[in-house]
Amino acid sequence: MSETLLSSRNLAFELYEVLDAQALTQRERFAEHNRETFDAAIATARGIAEELFAPHNRKNDEHEPQYVDGAAVLIPEVEPALRAFHEAGFLNATRDFEHGGMQLPNLLSQACFAHFQSANIATSSYSMLTMGVANLIEAFGNDEQKRKYLQPIIDGRFFGTMALTEPHAGSSLSDIRTKAEPHADGSYRIKGNKIFISGGDQPISENIVHMVLAKLPDAPPGVKGISLFIVPKFLVNEDGSLGKRNDALLAGLFHKMGWRGTTSTALNFGDNDDCVGYLVGKPHHGLSYMFQMMNEARIGVGMGATMLGYAGYLYSLDYARNRPQGRHADGKDATSPQISIVEHADVRRMLLTQKAYVEGAFDLGLYAARLFDDTQTLETEEQRKTALELLDLLTPIVKSWPSEFCLKANELAIQILGGHGYTREYPVEQYYRDNRLNPIHEGTHGIQSLDLLGRKVSMNGGAALKQLMALIQGTCQRAEAFSSLNALRQPLEQLVKRLGAVTLALLGDLMAGKVNQGLANSALYLKAFGHAVIGWRWLEQAIRAEEGLARIHKGEGNAADADFYQGKLQAARYFLTWEVPSCHHELAILEARDDTCLGMQDAWF
Repeated sequence: MSETLLSSRNLAFELYEVLDAQALTQRERFAEHNRETFDAAIATARGIAEELFAPHNRKNDEHEPQYVDGAAVLIPEVEPALRAFHEAGFLNATRDFEHGGMQLPNLLSQACFAHFQSANIATSSYSMLTMGVANLIEAFGNDEQKRKYLQPIIDGRFFGTMALTEPHAGSSLSDIRTKAEPHADGSYRIKGNKIFISGGDQPISENIVHMVLAKLPDAPPGVKGISLFIVPKFLVNEDGSLGKRNDALLAGLFHKMGWRGTTSTALNFGDNDDCVGYLVGKPHHGLSYMFQMMNEARIGVGMGATMLGYAGYLYSLDYARNRPQGRHADGKDATSPQISIVEHADVRRMLLTQKAYVEGAFDLGLYAARLFDDTQTLETEEQRKTALELLDLLTPIVKSWPSEFCLKANELAIQILGGHGYTREYPVEQYYRDNRLNPIHEGTHGIQSLDLLGRKVSMNGGAALKQLMALIQGTCQRAEAFSSLNALRQPLEQLVKRLGAVTLALLGDLMAGKVNQGLANSALYLKAFGHAVIGWRWLEQAIRAEEGLARIHKGEGNAADADFYQGKLQAARYFLTWEVPSCHHELAILEARDDTCLGMQDAWF
């Protein structure tokens, strides 16, 4: 049976040959685990994803949530899928044993969750958002908030959302208008409107915990005046029972191009002047708190984009192997049997491009998850801080690169199916539509590029950038042991060297006050930087593939893995010799401080 969610062999390669998941079991927090417990969790995730999530993915798309009598109505298959997800422990996979969790590394949690994202991105979104809300309250909430809202989330009774965007402001959070007025009992009265709130209403959970950004009466202007509030759909009594409906009402649903199974809502807070909210943490610190959830969501979006690309790749690969059409270019005998389209060179090009994109992105997403484990469980505070700096630097790439290039993979999957790919009888068109959201939500490419160049590369004196460059250099040095990798290693070294020089020049512009000039072409910088990172990850995979082949040649490995390793090397060869060199064009434009886009005038359009 062909695999439809993700390749189990590739997952094992990533976990146990590239990222050394077993080494995590040497850390105190994960000492109860071993490869057997890791593999058991993955097998359970795969089973639930295949049996309960994948079967209603199409139905979710064809029968999107409806607005009926002020509430959202979903297809019935969503609830049992989410219940099974929770009962199997995946909502609390990383949480402490004593708090009902599995105490799994984040790396394994992400590996498990990837199956659900591939099977049904819309249904899995409810859980992803809820996990983010739980982590936010755990990190910044007080004891009462944890008792009333965190514990019911852990128990699977409450779901959560993040309510940031407002109609007039879009991504510009400094311009939000939602207000929070202090009340005599220590709570607040919230008034405002939020849009594009994923999961903002659904009939599955007993309650919904909205994490709402709003401004207090004495708030300073801009982002420094934003506070964070818990606003429940139903108020919660002291004994934990549900009280009256809060004045947080569903105004309507947005009807999207894809990702249709997740409710996208407009919420009105305080239409009746009685919307109760509870301040989380300190006043005016809300955005810094919310960034925890936003960064989690950005990594989640990147993995979601990856898995949609992965699902499309696997489907188009299976289709290409089983679809007879045409003959080889040199085949002149019209009476000879047709060949499978996987035999055509251009189809192989499109499959190889998909493989390079999705498996490169998959590696990066899991690497980021392992890095998160380092931020929590490395021995010293200094080591944890260093890991966090690197994760912060990579987050814009983890979010944006898969969102752009795994979408391109989906486009190629449609192309491989030809006319069939453009019909709704086959799933690849849905994968494309679903994935088209990912370059938009949780910060567009433009926003991620400004974050990367304008903030991340220079933070703490460029410490994270220096750390990344040292890691890439280390991989390149290890690759020198394999003469077969010289042609792959050298393009990466050339790109990284030039990227470093361009970075210094652009940072010089920013330090000199030439901000508009320095950031004008930041999107090109994001692409070149992302390709350098993915190129590094592919070189790392190539080293592991060469080591795997060496074991087979010594009679120590599994001979059946030879094709797998050769496929890894070919995909690495494609990305590092076809894709990486193309970035020099972007870098040339950046070096020249080209003002073609910046200089364009509104009146000229």
